[in-house]
Amino acid sequence: MATTSPAPAAASALEKLSSTKMFDGHNLRFRHQSATLGCAMTFSIYFPPSPASNLPVLYWLSGLTCTDENFIIKSGAQRAAAAHGIALVAPDTSPRGLNIEGEADSYDFGVGAGFYLNATNEKWKNWRMYDYIVKELPKVLSDNFEQLNTSRASIFGHSMGGHGALTVYLKNTEKYKSVSAFAPIANPINCPWGQKAFSNYLGSTKADWEEYDATCLIRKIKEVSAPILIDQGEDDNFLGEQLLPRNFEEACRAVGAPLILRMQPGYDHSYFFIATFIDDHIVHHAQFLKST
Repeated sequence: MATTSPAPAAASALEKLSSTKMFDGHNLRFRHQSATLGCAMTFSIYFPPSPASNLPVLYWLSGLTCTDENFIIKSGAQRAAAAHGIALVAPDTSPRGLNIEGEADSYDFGVGAGFYLNATNEKWKNWRMYDYIVKELPKVLSDNFEQLNTSRASIFGHSMGGHGALTVYLKNTEKYKSVSAFAPIANPINCPWGQKAFSNYLGSTKADWEEYDATCLIRKIKEVSAPILIDQGEDDNFLGEQLLPRNFEEACRAVGAPLILRMQPGYDHSYFFIATFIDDHIVHHAQFLKST
């Protein structure tokens, strides 16, 4: 088993912020300058103890108000990731430190609320989390960590991050082996969170909104490489107004896309819910990440 913390390549532009051993692997946190977002960004990564090379990558996208640390600290995902030999990567949720007017006025827009899209509104031009997740971050990882195989990748997330995981996957089914989500914002064009974010980031053209809505995308894409797994707590305060998983379920049924939607009695929107079912999601992804 690995006993030392993995290190980036010697010529790395990464700044290592922390390293903590866990389940014989290591949680590491890094800062780098993002060319896509125009600011410094942090990400966390968990390296399992073995093998030392060709590690598949499972990206986690977090929800509103979160940073790269919430998942790593609260989910308990490292136990299953260590057992299955999967590296976990958790990026931040938005650009930070740009001091754009209004960026921190509310919890559901701006800082901590990037919605994993590419903004077209000039004021929010730095909010390009879609390109950061799909293009820049994988390159940063492959350039700096030779033990990672970023061509074997899957993606999952929670709430806003569940929305991000679903849309990123559906727009790039050739790049990701599988997708899953906890309580995703499944039909953002029809909920207050999505309408607020999309109108500000993307403008008033609803066709542009649909490009970042999983319920709309699945109707266009139809074929997916693996069953989509969603866990949703039945006692989630946001279920009826913001999340709308049944809309996504209906769209999947209409096109014959395989969906496993598990409504979990008594569970809410919190990381207690995520920690309860996180092992199931790791197992779900492991079968597809290791199939090739």
